[in-house]
Amino acid sequence: MSDGGIGDNPFGGLPFFGDMMKAMSGQGPLNWDIARQFALTGIGSDSATVNVDPAARIALEQLSPIAQMHVADVLGLDLGSFGDSISLQSVTPAQWCHFTLDAYKPLFNELAQALSEAANGENSDGEADSELESLDPMMAMMRSLSGAMAPAMLGMAVGSMVGQLAGKAFGQYDLLLPREPRNRVLVVPSNIDAFANDWSLPVQDMRMWVLVREFVSHGVLCVPHIREALLRAVELHVKAFRPDPGAAFERMNDFEMDPSNPMGAIQEAFSNPEILLGAVISPEQEAMMPTLDALLATLVGLIDWAVDAVAQRLLGGATPIAEAVRRRRIEASTADRFVEHLLGIHYTRALVNRGRAFVDGVLQRSTPENLLRLLQQPDALPTPAEVDAPGLWLARLGLD
Repeated sequence: MSDGGIGDNPFGGLPFFGDMMKAMSGQGPLNWDIARQFALTGIGSDSATVNVDPAARIALEQLSPIAQMHVADVLGLDLGSFGDSISLQSVTPAQWCHFTLDAYKPLFNELAQALSEAANGENSDGEADSELESLDPMMAMMRSLSGAMAPAMLGMAVGSMVGQLAGKAFGQYDLLLPREPRNRVLVVPSNIDAFANDWSLPVQDMRMWVLVREFVSHGVLCVPHIREALLRAVELHVKAFRPDPGAAFERMNDFEMDPSNPMGAIQEAFSNPEILLGAVISPEQEAMMPTLDALLATLVGLIDWAVDAVAQRLLGGATPIAEAVRRRRIEASTADRFVEHLLGIHYTRALVNRGRAFVDGVLQRSTPENLLRLLQQPDALPTPAEVDAPGLWLARLGLD
């Protein structure tokens, strides 16, 4: 291979492979065409062609005003204050994929840019990494190859992740991140009804519970200071990736192939961001994690409390539904682990219990109205220490 082939395109001297590499990386740091194709592949061809059941759509639309009214009352918010009146939109898993990729495109582009800069040997200031000069030719070629393939590989990774999430998502807030536009809430009737049937739950109650959860999540995440804090924390996590091709090779060497199921082993390998992208958690991300975890625990605790309060009014508690859904939420799938690694968003039993303990601690010492200061005061979001000691939070706000 000539020296000219070891640059931005390690196959520059081979026309066919050179053209292929250009095509794979031609859309910038993330190939969105590949992402959409893999997302639809992830949900299966049958799900991609099925339409929304009109009866389910009508039923959800009839329940929506009731759910919105009670959610607004419990949260003390006008859900329409963040834009026009809320529009409930029933979608198929394939449509959910489309809207989700569009909604989080800026965030995934930030991720792709961070991975691309590191793969090309740039530091955080965009300058060439001097370490690249000390690498041997083979390592330099592998780094260039990784940079050339990264857009396609990241497209595969993001698309597969979104496709897997679409197969089980009830609505747009299964992944706890704000979305645009702020006056639209998506629900996936086929997934809602399938879950109710699988768990022998009343379908109508299940639909109402999901609407309550989606509207509560929407109301909380549309509060400006909460929206900004969460998006900022995730963005900082994404930008702090410092991919290490050497670490990726080490994990590939440590990976054990199951001879009885080679395809399953390959899928498992390509579901690991550290192997697929060299996306190894950096020291900067480890330092940020306590703040992001504290914010997530607070929001999960607040949302779960509000959902239970509204469900008590409308469904007499809906405990079986809540327990079934929350049990599924903490049973991490491959897609969930990918989200946790790339975006820092995760739902572990410890995080859920931590959020619940914070809310219970506040309510034992104070009132629901004071708990809702979280939605009213920009300085009311607790620190990591205050999440574990609600009395400190109340004292800081002068509510003790």
